[in-house]
Amino acid sequence: MQAPVEITFRDVDRSQAVEDRVMKLADKLERHFQPIMGCRVMIETSHRHHHKGNIYHVRIDLTVPGAELVVSREPGENHAHEDVFVAVRDAFQAMTRKLEEYARKLRLDVKHHETPPHGRIIEIQPTRSGGLIQTPDGREIQFWSTSVVNRDFAKLSVGDEVRFVESQGDEGPVASTVHVVGKHHVVG
Repeated sequence: MQAPVEITFRDVDRSQAVEDRVMKLADKLERHFQPIMGCRVMIETSHRHHHKGNIYHVRIDLTVPGAELVVSREPGENHAHEDVFVAVRDAFQAMTRKLEEYARKLRLDVKHHETPPHGRIIEIQPTRSGGLIQTPDGREIQFWSTSVVNRDFAKLSVGDEVRFVESQGDEGPVASTVHVVGKHHVVG
């Protein structure tokens, strides 16, 4: 990591092995986001559990452009955190998740749902149990009575607005599923 990592031990003896592990895990954070401008790690013990052994608490403060990300979990009764290396690992895993989430927000990686194709019925052929849909770009899509899912085929009218799932048929594009759009439904 290019930014200096500050490691503080509170009520814990300083350990070169723990410092080395923190430095290695801090370096790995840059795989998920760059630049990291600062990283402060505090390792302390909780004195509430003397009869059960010391439980380590690890707090990480990470400075990145536009934000300060913090992981600070109270150790609670997690006896795995009686091992300082496990407590450090868990804190850095939590920070990795938080950093990935922050990076996604910055990239605007938001799920976008595509609006299904839509159009208007321009022809109904009762004898063939089918009809034609015209899309806003002028294409004509054939559909069959068995494709209509939310209304009786006999009640369809020319001009009805529909959403559909398009597939390729033997004679061109076909609407395999047709939903009549209600008057309050907005089609984008």
